[in-house]
Amino acid sequence: MVQLKDVYPLYLNNKAVQPNADLAVTDKFTGEIAFRTALATPDVIDEAIAGAVRAAEPMARLASYEKRDVLAHCVGRFIERFDELAYALCVEAGKPIADAEGEVTRLIDTFRIASEEATRNYGEVQPLDISARAKGYMGMWKRVPIGPCSFISPFNFPLNLAAHKIAPAIAMGCPFVMKPASLTPLGAIIMGEVLAECDVLPEGAFSILPASRDGADLFTTDERLKLLSFTGSPGVGWELKAKAGKKKVVLELGGNAAVIVDADADLDHALARIVFGGYYQSGQSCIHVQRVIIHESIYETFRNMLAEKVKTLVSGDPKARDTFIGPMISAKEAQRLKGWIDAAVAGGATVLAGGGCEGAMLEATLLEGCTRDMAVHTEEAFGPVVILSKFSDWDAALEEVNDSKFGLQAGIFTRDIHKVLEAWDHLEVGGVVVIDVSSYRVDNMPYGGVKDSGLGREGVRFAMEDMSEIRNLVIRRA
Repeated sequence: MVQLKDVYPLYLNNKAVQPNADLAVTDKFTGEIAFRTALATPDVIDEAIAGAVRAAEPMARLASYEKRDVLAHCVGRFIERFDELAYALCVEAGKPIADAEGEVTRLIDTFRIASEEATRNYGEVQPLDISARAKGYMGMWKRVPIGPCSFISPFNFPLNLAAHKIAPAIAMGCPFVMKPASLTPLGAIIMGEVLAECDVLPEGAFSILPASRDGADLFTTDERLKLLSFTGSPGVGWELKAKAGKKKVVLELGGNAAVIVDADADLDHALARIVFGGYYQSGQSCIHVQRVIIHESIYETFRNMLAEKVKTLVSGDPKARDTFIGPMISAKEAQRLKGWIDAAVAGGATVLAGGGCEGAMLEATLLEGCTRDMAVHTEEAFGPVVILSKFSDWDAALEEVNDSKFGLQAGIFTRDIHKVLEAWDHLEVGGVVVIDVSSYRVDNMPYGGVKDSGLGREGVRFAMEDMSEIRNLVIRRA
């Protein structure tokens, strides 16, 4: 049986430090304090940034094989600590154990991809003799580390979304300071523990610093930091961008993803995937299926299939193997979404399944008849709620997907390649997933959104590009 410690440190300039135990982290199912961690004060954050500045040059000088070996070491240690990492997720995030194990697998994948990409930092030789004045000149460019980076990660994927910042930074040779979510800091702290085993990393290469939001302004405003990468809510993300000054900013924000189910779809397959995409980890994913747009010829059949399946989903203790729906991150968040459901019903929507709420446990809910002015349609639900609508014209369905301030990912279930290509051309999203749901992600693909869903792309190679600058070289040969 896995046991968590009572107290965990923060990591300051590669070293475990225990200045206090001021951050209490709860078991999201029981509501009881599960453990405590150190909380970074502004002076500690300042010291970490100074350490990252000192580490910038030695980090940039690390050989590709040294960075590869650090990341490969992490892969091995995460495999050894698989059960511990999964159990920690189950406790601090309320994530059902099967989902928690899936996230640990993705953590390992992300670090493995980064270990490979660490030796692939390619540049390009470029002919410059495009006119007579440049005869005898040649050029080439390479990518160099951008320097000290600031990372702020969210509560919903506290392992893998932190990994999508940490692993590319090491692969690129950038020192960093990270603020994990205060609700779920343990995954990042364990990553810090594993990185601290790597003597090749110069002092200041990394700091993992749980911190209160009020005390964390330096992560955003400090001019010594050259990049801010934030994953979280749109309101917070755009506010941080406005305060970030001259540094580069990457934002991975929210969504209210749509999935189209066309008349020719395999309904059994679409059912299984939409139920997963809409309700896994209680819908607390920015690409969770929130809107399902169904062709009118199959609407009634597929609606009934969905309603019956959603009613069978098991909710309860996330540590139990048969649990599919665990708690939301807090009772406050569950009540917020319950309020949206009740407002939709008051406005004429119909509950097809679920709708109940007790504490942090919100039932898997399926609605139809929602209108554009309802929050559950327009905003990011970030919980186990899916709404249904019908369409008759493919172009109109595409427009309905685009009728959102968000644009992260979309899914389409159709066998018509022409419709697929039309969707790829016209959907205002960062990614289109065919014969699957918006929730599908592989950790090496370019991932990110448009509109209010953010700026930039993650996926190890693409994050490394953001964490680098192009440095050009021109040589006169004559």
